[in-house]
Amino acid sequence: MEVIRGGKRVDVSIYDIVVGDIVPLNIGDQVPADGILITGHSLAIDESSMTGESKNVYKNSREPFLMSGCKVADGSGTMLVTSVGINTEWGLLMASISEDTGEETPLQVRLNGVATFIGIVGLTVAFLVLVVLLVRFFTGHTKNTNGTPQFKAGKTSVGDAVDGAIKILTVAVTIVVVAVPEGLPLAVTLTLAYSMRKMMADKALVRRLSACETMGSATTICSDKTGTLTLNQMTVVDAYVGGKKIDPPENKSQLPPKLSSFLIEGIAQNSNGSVFIPEGGGEVEVSGSPTEKAILVWGVKLGMNFDAVRSESTVIHVFPFNSQKKRGGVALQLPDSEVHIHWKGAAEIVLASCTAYIDGNDNIMAMDDDKALFFKKAIEDMAACSLRCIAIAYRSYEIDKVPVGEQELSQWELPEDDLVLLAIIGLKDPCRPGVKESVQLCQNAGVKVRMVTGDNPQTARAIALECGILSSEDDAVAPILIEGKVFREYSNEEREQIAEKILVMGRSAPNDKLLLVQALKKRGHVVAVTGDGTNDAPALHEADIGLSMGIQGTEVAKENSDIIILDDNFASVVKVVRWGRSVYANIQKFIQFQLTVNVAALIINVVAAISSGDVPLNAVQLLWVNLIMDTLGALALATEPPTDHLMHRPPVGRREPLITNIMWRNLLIQAAYQVSVLLVLNFRGKSLLGLKNDNAEHANKVKNTLIFNAFVLCQIFNEFNARKPDEINIFDGITKNHLFMGIVAVTLVLQVIIIEFIGKFTSTVKLNWKQWLISVVIAFISWPLALVGKLIPVPDTPLHKFFPSFSRRRNPQS
Repeated sequence: MEVIRGGKRVDVSIYDIVVGDIVPLNIGDQVPADGILITGHSLAIDESSMTGESKNVYKNSREPFLMSGCKVADGSGTMLVTSVGINTEWGLLMASISEDTGEETPLQVRLNGVATFIGIVGLTVAFLVLVVLLVRFFTGHTKNTNGTPQFKAGKTSVGDAVDGAIKILTVAVTIVVVAVPEGLPLAVTLTLAYSMRKMMADKALVRRLSACETMGSATTICSDKTGTLTLNQMTVVDAYVGGKKIDPPENKSQLPPKLSSFLIEGIAQNSNGSVFIPEGGGEVEVSGSPTEKAILVWGVKLGMNFDAVRSESTVIHVFPFNSQKKRGGVALQLPDSEVHIHWKGAAEIVLASCTAYIDGNDNIMAMDDDKALFFKKAIEDMAACSLRCIAIAYRSYEIDKVPVGEQELSQWELPEDDLVLLAIIGLKDPCRPGVKESVQLCQNAGVKVRMVTGDNPQTARAIALECGILSSEDDAVAPILIEGKVFREYSNEEREQIAEKILVMGRSAPNDKLLLVQALKKRGHVVAVTGDGTNDAPALHEADIGLSMGIQGTEVAKENSDIIILDDNFASVVKVVRWGRSVYANIQKFIQFQLTVNVAALIINVVAAISSGDVPLNAVQLLWVNLIMDTLGALALATEPPTDHLMHRPPVGRREPLITNIMWRNLLIQAAYQVSVLLVLNFRGKSLLGLKNDNAEHANKVKNTLIFNAFVLCQIFNEFNARKPDEINIFDGITKNHLFMGIVAVTLVLQVIIIEFIGKFTSTVKLNWKQWLISVVIAFISWPLALVGKLIPVPDTPLHKFFPSFSRRRNPQS
């Protein structure tokens, strides 16, 4: 915040504000502490955060108390801080609140649906297997290793029968354990948490968790111009004063004295900024908004003594800059009781209110058609060069018409007609470096970038061409380039049709941005909006993803946003899109990997159980598989960094299925291979491995250990395949993901330890080098098989579209 200490404005952290500080307040600020109003002009405070009442409260000498956390909705003023931190009304309220909403993201809801469906399938299959095995056991069809029945009616003891039934129940429970993908919530949490931390390094602070994944689905971005696409570092580069162009603009020798006096008076008094001249000399310090700073710097170059000019007249009333009217004004009383009203704002709007101008000889001349045309042409020329055009005008006023009472004065609307034009200036705000490349990257990714700005349409057009939003001059025609007032006059149906085509909107009011967002959402778009002002709050709140600016953004804008862009740079917005797509892609990778494991293990155990009454993968082995596949697999695939490949595909729509056709293809090929090979080993393993002459129990253990080992190694190779579901080179960028490599190495080491050293805990036996080689070869074959599988084309239409009875119509807003 800016505070006044020792007569000088200084920037301090909100945590360093102390009792006794003087704090200037402007539109969009959040009151940083409890305090008392010292001076104020039309100061309206939104106290809804404290009182729940949406009506703005006007502050004056009769009602001077300001509460921490409230927003400045209108006007300006200064306050004296009386209490800070926990001692404020806001602090006492927040200390008593411990909020935990337990909000689930939309993706988690969809994943829960998938997990529930798989769980139901698993329970159903487990119940059927339980029934089949119990019937087989109690009818004497289940054999021991020596070929004798495990249960004989009337001969088998109750204890042995109960033990047999418990073993069968264990098999059924194991099938449930295999079927349910417990790792899905873990994978989601890891992916979102990892992405949030990495996005912070890319200058994006995530305020709402679901915004991470939603941003990956964004189809359009409605961006501000100033500060986001441009640097927001204004300088005056063109000036029309005295009815002619001044070159250079700070050449004060070309200005007549009376005109110079009026102009400097208007610059100094009609401003929220300040100029500080150090006592020991040195560079002048100018504070305020970028536009205010540029105009004040220009005034200083014209010879303005800021403090002296402000002390020569008294401010009667202030009309702060208003985004609806696009201008701001101030009424001054001079020592001779003369009243001057100064206006400053959008050039074409202020010019329309001017009936005269001051020429180069200090004469007030009527604004005839030729001169009006000259000034309009000047504005168009400056706007075509991407300059922001500001007009400065004034008028004199009779003092007896000025309201006397404080109440009447606070409601006084400053006269804005019959103005005398003093100057029209052009401010340059250069594009940010790299913005054109960022916009191009978005367009390649299928994300349409639209510019919505309050600036002149010609200025907006020039910046849009410079940034690459408009590809050529031929595109700068209606409705691609449109004015806010034209757009808002359309009916709802017409706005929906036209919203698709709009790329640049100039002279937009706050409500125009909101109308555009609503129209695009009705067309099925996933809309991201960037904004920095209080007036952007409705659009930020309405959008699917609101992105506020961390430097120029007001507190109101930040509170209504989902993500805060810490460096106000559009390139950071593109990085957020990239990370959003990465979140979705990583979760899809894990689902493909997890379902392959589950489908293969489920089919192997079910087929083996029903055919022979025994399972090759016992409960402990499957718990170990679940541990390494769910936990370590989730960690490995959830931390895959985003790649440029993600920005070369269209955005995921609202109705896109979570499991795509490409995932189904990869999943089914891998599962079919694993099931086929391992079932052959299960039924013919003894003969293939030359174990027929061995002890039957030992041979069975060797065969099952080999199946277990080959199954785990297959999943390790499958982990590599899952990294790149739709790319041939699955090892691309593998060395950059150290965590992935570490997890694979740890999994391999643990598997060797399980087989060779602690086999008794998992009912496994040691394998010789030939059996290890067989396991590795079985697993390795899954890699070229996956590569061949990726050459098989898949239809673009999601599978559920082929089965209309199973697809549900869903509201695009849901």
